[in-house]
Amino acid sequence: MPIHKKGQKEDLRNCRLVRLTSVSGKVMDQIILSAITQHLEDRQGIRACQHRFRRGRSCLTNLIFFYDQVTHLVDDAKAVDIVYLDFSKTFDTVSHSILLEKLVAHGLDRGTLCCVKSWLAGRPRECW
Repeated sequence: MPIHKKGQKEDLRNCRLVRLTSVSGKVMDQIILSAITQHLEDRQGIRACQHRFRRGRSCLTNLIFFYDQVTHLVDDAKAVDIVYLDFSKTFDTVSHSILLEKLVAHGLDRGTLCCVKSWLAGRPRECW
């Protein structure tokens, strides 16, 4: 079922596809997420300052941390430059083959890679 994002409703490029996922599919998603997250944390692929996609951390905790750092710099009379980037479309267009190559390059174990590959099979990129 397409859900309108922005722009003209008649243009399908302005819609995000949504699929209902079975309970077993959702459980599998969590198992894969847990395996990848644990792997990245063990190999320090996720830095301590990373907030998104981590338990107990969110965009709000990131904003609080950021605000705290900026106010300390301003209090110390230091210059502060801020750049905002919007990656909202990144995962709408990611190539599954490139994603799998990157997971291999990061040393993800074969079993997890097989699960990810199977999970992505026949799945359009727009569903992410």
